[in-house]
Amino acid sequence: MKEVGVGIVGFGTVGAGVADGLLRGAALISRRCGLKMTLRGVADVDIARDRGVDVPRELLTTDTFGLIAREDVDVVVELIGGTGVAQEVIRAALQAGKSVVTANKKLLAECGAELFALARERQVDLYFGASVGGGIPIVRALRDGLVANDIRAIHGILNGTCNYILTRMAREGSGFDEVLADAQRLGYAEANPSLDIDGFDTAHKISILTSLAYGVSVPLADIRVQGIRGLNPVDVRYASELGYVIKLLAVCKAHAGDRLEVRVNPTLVPKDHPLAAVNDVFNAVLVDGSLTGDTLYYGKGAGREATASAVLSDIVSVARHVAVRTPRAAEPLPPLTETGYTLLPAEDCVSRFYIRLMVREACGMVGRFATILGNHGVSIFAASQHEPTEAQRTEGYVPVVILTQPAKAGDIAAALTEITEQGIVRSMPFHLCIL
Repeated sequence: MKEVGVGIVGFGTVGAGVADGLLRGAALISRRCGLKMTLRGVADVDIARDRGVDVPRELLTTDTFGLIAREDVDVVVELIGGTGVAQEVIRAALQAGKSVVTANKKLLAECGAELFALARERQVDLYFGASVGGGIPIVRALRDGLVANDIRAIHGILNGTCNYILTRMAREGSGFDEVLADAQRLGYAEANPSLDIDGFDTAHKISILTSLAYGVSVPLADIRVQGIRGLNPVDVRYASELGYVIKLLAVCKAHAGDRLEVRVNPTLVPKDHPLAAVNDVFNAVLVDGSLTGDTLYYGKGAGREATASAVLSDIVSVARHVAVRTPRAAEPLPPLTETGYTLLPAEDCVSRFYIRLMVREACGMVGRFATILGNHGVSIFAASQHEPTEAQRTEGYVPVVILTQPAKAGDIAAALTEITEQGIVRSMPFHLCIL
């Protein structure tokens, strides 16, 4: 039986899970893939702290680049995260002719084109199945299972922290800050949660999925990103009363003329939609293919075991190529120069919208803002006035919720700016997309 040596760089939560999986699951992996997978070493700056897994002391090292250079290491697994040392590790491994497996979504989203070009040049693999969706095989599905499909759209719930917060807010009527504090206490949110709650973690992931589905590199600066920070529980309640739940959605959608819509924002999802039932820390991706129609991928989006499962799957795939000396030269990512797609400007993206306004309680005010919306090409689908709080009543304002017909985001923004300038409302109206 052929033997393939594996070196892991990064002994955090996921690194410990992968090391444990290689050691304890060696017999199962060998039986299923016909290869002997051998853990050669695990490198980290701290090898003394207990990770809760039984890794032989002689396999632990602080010499990262020494581990990469060893002749008996065929596959390097980068699990450091970030874009600093991790990029140096991957570049060194590729330059040394070693195939690489990574879960580093941020690095791939920001520097992926360069690293994949280097992998192709060195004729080695660079696999990244764990970078999106944890244990959900969405990367493999787009790369292999749906390869004959034109991908019409991708809608994803890709951040477990945000989904946990939104689920609790909907289920209990709790406020954002209260639930965020609970998420931090339970370990679902970082001490500094901005990467999650401001939507950028989700943006990294949809950037990778867009590259897979359409072969286009999407600069993060070009993705319209809105997180859930400070979401008002009143909007969660109003959405529920209207038959929706609010989810942080990543959207990638193909339009006529080879134009792509790529965005991340809180979105009203109908309660009978498959994504509406995805709760707590779970992730899901709905892919609309030209041959398959809708296919749904659901599961744990993070955590030691789920992410380690995806990393181990990639290690086995790469090991098979190494064993027969036929690396696929970073084939998982389509060539980024062979596409005619361009990004649709954010203001041209079309959606139905939910709008909440605090309207001055005076005769004709509702008619005035309806006219302004119409002047900007925005048609009202439904409107409802809600009972004001005592403070709102004292100030002379009432909450009004509008659902629009499909409209351009730019037209909505222009109309709401004009409504605000007219003094019809107390402050800039709040609005969200509707799926």
